Amino acid sequence: MVKVGRPPQDPARQLERAHRILDAAAELILRWGYDKTTIDDVAKRSGVAKGTIYLHWKTRDDLFAALLRRERVRMLEDIRASEPATVSELFGRFVAVMLRRPLLRATLVGDSEVLGKLTRMKRQSVTALELGGAFDTYLARLIEHGAVRKEPGDHTTVIGSIVYGFVALPDMLREEARLPDERIAELVADTIGRAMETGRASSAAATRATLDFLDAMVEIARHKLADSMGAKERV
Repeated sequence: MVKVGRPPQDPARQLERAHRILDAAAELILRWGYDKTTIDDVAKRSGVAKGTIYLHWKTRDDLFAALLRRERVRMLEDIRASEPATVSELFGRFVAVMLRRPLLRATLVGDSEVLGKLTRMKRQSVTALELGGAFDTYLARLIEHGAVRKEPGDHTTVIGSIVYGFVALPDMLREEARLPDERIAELVADTIGRAMETGRASSAAATRATLDFLDAMVEIARHKLADSMGAKERV
């Protein structure tokens, strides 16, 4: 049986349209918050019909998930481009980049004014890097190359606590006591270095391990973004 309906569109145009919708969603969510941003608002701001948005995402939550995944890809690509050589440089750079991306920062600290009900639905990884088996392998390589101490262990908890603490603390301080974002990133790198690293000069092998880890994270993030950039064209 021959299916009839909407003719297939050029994939490049579909992708451009999806990014335009995400741009509009990001602008409105940062302005009004997630709870007050509707699909109608996003459609009007992006210049598309409401039904067009549903060709890409079935729900508003799906759209927002795609938006966060795009933010994560861009963040990881930025970090990778800076070629950090050590785990402390990696997370210092992560904080520097993340603080320039309000949606990712809101996700990290659970900002209910921006995220609304999403703060109650689920919390993202404390570093937005989705640390897991790849990070464990990365740390094992750093320990093997003498760049990171094996003790005291629990490295993921140590890193998460340092990152979250430095990023969340400014919201609890008076305006005049808050540090510039660049200084916060420097302090994160310094604290992680003191807590975990051996103090040896970074070797080529340790640098390669850091870049390999980032390459893997970028690839994973890109695949997840591609999977969430829109439903298949309905016919």
